Amino acid sequence: MCIVALAWQSIDEFPLLLLSNRDEFYHRPTKQLHYWQDDQLYAGQDLEQGGTWMGITPSGRWAVVTNFREKNDQKFSTSRGDLIRDFLTSNLAPLRFAQQLEQTQNNYAGFNLILGDQRQAVYMSNRGEAPQVLARGVYVVSNGLMSEHWEKTAYLRKRFTQEFLPLLQQPNFKNDFDVGQQILPVAWDVLEDQRKIETDKLPNTGISLEMEELLSSSFIQSPVYGTRCSNFLLIQEQKNHKQFQWWEKTQYGEKLGEVVKVDVDLS
Repeated sequence: MCIVALAWQSIDEFPLLLLSNRDEFYHRPTKQLHYWQDDQLYAGQDLEQGGTWMGITPSGRWAVVTNFREKNDQKFSTSRGDLIRDFLTSNLAPLRFAQQLEQTQNNYAGFNLILGDQRQAVYMSNRGEAPQVLARGVYVVSNGLMSEHWEKTAYLRKRFTQEFLPLLQQPNFKNDFDVGQQILPVAWDVLEDQRKIETDKLPNTGISLEMEELLSSSFIQSPVYGTRCSNFLLIQEQKNHKQFQWWEKTQYGEKLGEVVKVDVDLS
């Protein structure tokens, strides 16, 4: 189902800081983070539909999508994973792309979508949130609307703001371009948190209480479904140099524990 924590323009040296988990059925074939030559972007890939859940480009565009959890048996010919590729290969500003997407948003299963470039970040959902430009700040979204209170997202926000972000505000990070290696253990610790939410604080999304509880942790494990990969993405700005740094950790299968690192200088 996925979860995302985002700090947008909250720290000058790191205008973008993003942690996310991608949750999916274990049988669904997936390719790790890599460069898509034809589309000139970096992303993992869902090999069943061909799309992705998160991606970046050398021009500084970035995007991430989560499912909106609802009891709905309707089948869609479209894939939410195509939304990321469509934005990353577009020349439209994030807000303009989102506004254009509104015209066809009902052709997709429920989603939360965050789009950005080096200047602007935008959030929208086709289940009740019109495109909105994100102000400087911290945002967390899982599988409900960003404006809704979920204990799951509130708990991640607490750990993200109290444990993770303060590390990047320490003076010793100011002149070190490769900060990721120093804070990766904390990023993984936050993302691999299996703490479940108390039953009386779970949302009611139309699924069973047992499933609500299973899906209530940041990191999900079950016999057939769970967290497939964890991601830590940042933009670091130092003097006249801007760079994406992205770490993707595989959380299931033969490559369990393997971390793929991508560094992309921004044009």
